[in-house]
Amino acid sequence: MAAGARRAARAGDAGRERSRLRRGGLLLPGLAAALVVGVVLALGIGALPVPPDRVLGALGVRLGLVAPDPASLHEVAVVTGIRLPRILMALAVGAALAVAGAVLQAWFRNPLADPGLIGVSSGAALAAVAMIVLGGPLAALLGVWALPLAAFVGGTATTLLIHSLARVEGQVDVATLLLAGIAINAIAGAGIGILSFFSDDQQLRALTFWTMGSLTVSDWKALAVAVPLLLLPLVPLLTMARGLDQLSLGEEAARHLGLDIRRMKTVSILGVAVMVGAAVAAVGPIGFVGLVVPHLIRLLAGPGHRILLPAAALGGALLVLLADTVARTLVAPAELPIGLLTAAIGGPFFLGLLLHRKGGLRG
Repeated sequence: MAAGARRAARAGDAGRERSRLRRGGLLLPGLAAALVVGVVLALGIGALPVPPDRVLGALGVRLGLVAPDPASLHEVAVVTGIRLPRILMALAVGAALAVAGAVLQAWFRNPLADPGLIGVSSGAALAAVAMIVLGGPLAALLGVWALPLAAFVGGTATTLLIHSLARVEGQVDVATLLLAGIAINAIAGAGIGILSFFSDDQQLRALTFWTMGSLTVSDWKALAVAVPLLLLPLVPLLTMARGLDQLSLGEEAARHLGLDIRRMKTVSILGVAVMVGAAVAAVGPIGFVGLVVPHLIRLLAGPGHRILLPAAALGGALLVLLADTVARTLVAPAELPIGLLTAAIGGPFFLGLLLHRKGGLRG
């Protein structure tokens, strides 16, 4: 009787796994299609509404596939010169933050790990603000690379610090991870406040809006600097799906399975730091994308990283695209900082996760 129950349980688990794989196979094309539709609609939404067919026409003109119509040149300028670079930045930032969150959750073996929640974004932001206020000749020498490099250094240092603080007897402790994140966020917030106090009026205005997250300054020049740093690290990270699955068994078990822990840790930490640093430098801190998106993907397609990582990239891009579209149209002609919207989404989501986790521990 017990053997029959075990066989039934195994059969049920196998059935659920097959169902998740089927959903995973449909999830990627579904997210890709939703992203294409979202981009076309977002390109047409704004102070100058542009129908979808004319959006496609404007893109065709930009690519040289369609002869320009003198009556619609203003639409081409708005769609391809103002909205398109902003939307491409939103897609790149969302994909990078969501994949960074999924990788951090795998490394810490903790579903609550998120670049903003555990302090990585705050560390990157503090370094970027220090470069803005104190950089002086160094910032002038580095030019457009000053903020990305500063944010990368800050993000890398914070990631390594969190990793060392959260390890207790070779394992990552959940409470220590969250408490360390709270402490680092508080320290970084204090540092940003002190630097803001010593900044001049022009720097202060820029910092106030930037620290809440905004895609306002996203143009083709900013895109050319940020997108390689946001997307190139995705290539090695997306190839780590098998290793991240093995890592979920624990570092010792993964090592026995032949996983090169040291190499994988180096590549993943550097990749996450580069992406988070570039995102913070380009648009400011945007929280909870790396927490919300991987969780939703796991609910739909399971924990396997072969589906999780590319789906997180598409889902993160879609979430930030939608949030930015709402941010620039909800109170037009004014604009809401996108960080406020993602916090409004992610805060209740995080509280729900904590309550769910509390109920599971009681059970």
